[in-house]
Amino acid sequence: MSEHIVRLEWKAKDHPKQPGTYSRDHKGIISSEVTIPVSAAPEYLGNPNFADPEQLLVNALASCHMLYFLAICEGSGYAVSAYEDKAIGKVSKSPEGAMWVSDIILHPKAVFSGEKQPDREALNRLHHRAHKGCFIANSIKCHVAIELD
Repeated sequence: MSEHIVRLEWKAKDHPKQPGTYSRDHKGIISSEVTIPVSAAPEYLGNPNFADPEQLLVNALASCHMLYFLAICEGSGYAVSAYEDKAIGKVSKSPEGAMWVSDIILHPKAVFSGEKQPDREALNRLHHRAHKGCFIANSIKCHVAIELD
């Protein structure tokens, strides 16, 4: 149905703070206009000023959920004027001993304008539908929770 391409580039150089090892810094090239500076998480000798792969996974899920949510709201007659999320991904050790992103918790907050306003139950339904339709959520095996205030 669709294909999504990212070009990844890394060049060997010494780690700036850890002698005897390599820099984890690299870039994800989305297009001629968009390049994302990426590194490992700081706990794994990465650059804290760059996005790490785990953050990008959490962002992909949160972004996909938001886009699906906005589409459902529009189709249901709700006008969303603002949306934010403080999504959290947790890395842990699996029972097999492998490290993995075990949980992603979304904390979405939508501001609605116009006369039609969802009540708590309708808001829960909208987020549930968004989660069920989100391509990323349907592609990962970790636990995903949506926590509303």
